[in-house]
Amino acid sequence: MNAVQFDRVSRHYGKVKAVDDISFQIPSGEFFTLLGPSGSGKTTCLRMIAGFEYPSEGEIRLFGEPCSTVPPYDRNLNTVFQDYALFPNMDVRDNIGYGLMLKGVAKAERYRKVDEMLELVRLPGVGNRKPGQLSGGQRQRIAIARALINQPRILLLDEPLGALDLKLREQMQLELKALQRQLGITFIFVTHDQQEALSMSDRICIFNQGKIEQIAAPDTIYDAPATPFVARFVGTVNLFEGEQARRLCGDERQMMVRPERIRLAEAGTPGWSGEVREVEYLGPFVRYRVDLGEQLELIVNYPNEGQARLPRGARVSLSWPEQAIHRLHTAPQGAQP
Repeated sequence: MNAVQFDRVSRHYGKVKAVDDISFQIPSGEFFTLLGPSGSGKTTCLRMIAGFEYPSEGEIRLFGEPCSTVPPYDRNLNTVFQDYALFPNMDVRDNIGYGLMLKGVAKAERYRKVDEMLELVRLPGVGNRKPGQLSGGQRQRIAIARALINQPRILLLDEPLGALDLKLREQMQLELKALQRQLGITFIFVTHDQQEALSMSDRICIFNQGKIEQIAAPDTIYDAPATPFVARFVGTVNLFEGEQARRLCGDERQMMVRPERIRLAEAGTPGWSGEVREVEYLGPFVRYRVDLGEQLELIVNYPNEGQARLPRGARVSLSWPEQAIHRLHTAPQGAQP
């Protein structure tokens, strides 16, 4: 069964179309990510699922039932925000158990369930602490535990890792995905961070200016983007069309090659001859910008294996296998299955 279904949904604010005639489904138990730049419509979609906003047109269904008139508290879902929204005057145990307290659950039963949640998020023993005594990552885990204690069928996550530093964010990505697999419930995750989306998602929905550009698994989004926007937004890419595409690939249609798929060799090796114009050291790889002449520059990501970096002005030869080339569509795909 689909946990969520959008059928030609739009959301207008005056003349502005924040979401413009989109359709998609999210199967129950999927980790589904809404990815796009600021203002693309992803958060508006999340808010409509939560019941904080309502569609101007179209219909949203939760587990097969229309939900346009259902208030947020009757939707059997919860939301985790970036700012945690923990009560600073309450200890961790009472923060997590707050929803159960509102339902009239007895204190002993409430605390038993809270302790289960603390074990689930790997924070046993912190129940008596206040939020201010915890690290950012710990507070985020507490916010997730509070959202899960009422056993929602869907968990909505609105850029929950945005305030964390890089290392902690990477750790939380692993923990969130493991938690979703363990619980088997639907996670709907909003982010503008491409790596975050690629690392955690079963499928990714790419938004741009209120429309859907593509919905697919992470490897398809990266290796076979449907449109130029998706190719540019997710990862670094070499795009060319027309005469440049014909020159390099024998076809004038718009196409792409990822920088890591390009082979870089010394001058004189069979391939396209060029000159290194810029060198960027990026840790795991070195990024070269190579001028092939006739206003054509390619980006090459070369693995860092301890070798000396090529200097600016070095002559090199570039080549790539046929399967590295991907041909693109030119317009958003719109409604998606």
